[in-house]
Amino acid sequence: MRTADLFDTEDPQRAALAAGAVLLRGFALPVAQGLHAALHAILAQAPLRHMCTRGGFRMSVAMSNCGEWGWVSDRTGYRYTGLDPQTRHPWPGLPACFAELAQHAAAAAGYAGFEPNACLINRYAPGARLTLHQDRNESDLAHPIVSVSLGLPAVFQFGGTSRAQRTQRIPLRHGDVAVWGGASRLAYHGVLPLKDGAHPLTGPCRLNLTLRRACG
Repeated sequence: MRTADLFDTEDPQRAALAAGAVLLRGFALPVAQGLHAALHAILAQAPLRHMCTRGGFRMSVAMSNCGEWGWVSDRTGYRYTGLDPQTRHPWPGLPACFAELAQHAAAAAGYAGFEPNACLINRYAPGARLTLHQDRNESDLAHPIVSVSLGLPAVFQFGGTSRAQRTQRIPLRHGDVAVWGGASRLAYHGVLPLKDGAHPLTGPCRLNLTLRRACG
């Protein structure tokens, strides 16, 4: 079976979150095992680490990257870099299963032709959270964001393009994929503190893959 045949792009379990933003329930389930296996090789080369914010605060979410570009944060600010600042080597390559999932999910959400070249990997342990923020470090905001959930369930906050706008609280389950772009490309979003639990694939954590077209 071709990888493309695994994805139901004609009638996914989809829910509109806002203009240009879609949640695809269970879209990644057919390839979840392969995604998780590919992560082991990536993290052996570019281990997870707790970055700090521009203000010097340690992030509760552990992070790494794969692809041509990786997102990093430190006291000098937020940016993309082609080298892992911890190893001084290029980030591990983007696995084909990551890219194909992102392309099919983007197409199912109405964004044909998406070609990701960066994937931010986040690991949430119980209590970890991600505060409301915009994804705006990419050089071309015409491309969507594709966010893949694996492991423990979480509550996703999704708002508008102003921090003052009200946010939705959206339950995310293992295998769900959220895609946003267009009018929602700069929507504020975050993740509420993760609750305790254990998942058969990931154990006591949630893993999130966020695929983007970062530069070029």
